[in-house]
Amino acid sequence: MRILISGASGLLGLNLAIQASSGHAVTGVVHEHVLKGLPFPVLARDLGKPDAAAALFDEVQPEAVIHCAAMANIDECEAEPERAMRINADLPGWLAGEARRCGVRLIHLSTDAVFDGEKGDYREEDAPNPLGVYARTKLAGERKVLEANPEALVARVNFYGWSLSGKRSLAEQFYYHLAAGRPMQGFTDVYFCPLLVNQLAELLIDLAESRLAGLYHLFSPECMSKYKFGIAIARKFGLDETLIRPTPLTQSGLKAARSPNLRMCSEKINLALSRPLPGQAEGLKGFYQLWAEGYPQRLRDYGSGPASD
Repeated sequence: MRILISGASGLLGLNLAIQASSGHAVTGVVHEHVLKGLPFPVLARDLGKPDAAAALFDEVQPEAVIHCAAMANIDECEAEPERAMRINADLPGWLAGEARRCGVRLIHLSTDAVFDGEKGDYREEDAPNPLGVYARTKLAGERKVLEANPEALVARVNFYGWSLSGKRSLAEQFYYHLAAGRPMQGFTDVYFCPLLVNQLAELLIDLAESRLAGLYHLFSPECMSKYKFGIAIARKFGLDETLIRPTPLTQSGLKAARSPNLRMCSEKINLALSRPLPGQAEGLKGFYQLWAEGYPQRLRDYGSGPASD
């Protein structure tokens, strides 16, 4: 299958493209980040214009598109709401419309942050209530995709793993801070259900080959506080867990609002695929194994320039 993956220098896009390239003809798209030595071709394109999607489809002739690119920095979205709307909402809608016109499979990545985190155990049919610009624009992107292309699949996700810069996931931040002997906050009242990005990538590849459409939650069935997540990483790597400072969200010093209780239900995708998604122990085992195999350094070797996706 010819698969086009946007955001190919990002945490998800890069790991996904590497895994998919072992069995598919992958083309990665970045905005301007220079990558080298990858097992798939990379195109540098500015997709922030309505006609850019059509030009890209004509050039690559994909059979499936997995749209990972996003403006994901919460504070940057608050500072630049118009740009965030264009990248997180308008662009996915353009891609979805073009995919429908060309008969191309489209998977669009969204986020658990579309919920306000007041109740938890969120299902696909629950009404979202985004708290900030990032969450509002991601929700708008979901709606634009499904309006333009009802056969598309929108996947809400939360994930961690090793990245090009070493700074793109909470798990990396915990590891590198603790390994250097630096303290780090761990939120005791913020709950999430992340998947290891490599496990999520495998799932997305399977979904690209399926005909599932609509909205799906792709999360671990096991949730934990970010503090306990950090403790689990410290113990997995034999690092000093006392460096993790238990901190309530109200004392975090963060500027933009965060959703505290993002316990998510993934029963719909479990039933569709007839298999459960991985638990936290399995994900952290994979995270550690990749580190032991030198995977983080291999990722860094692919990069040579400022991150942009």
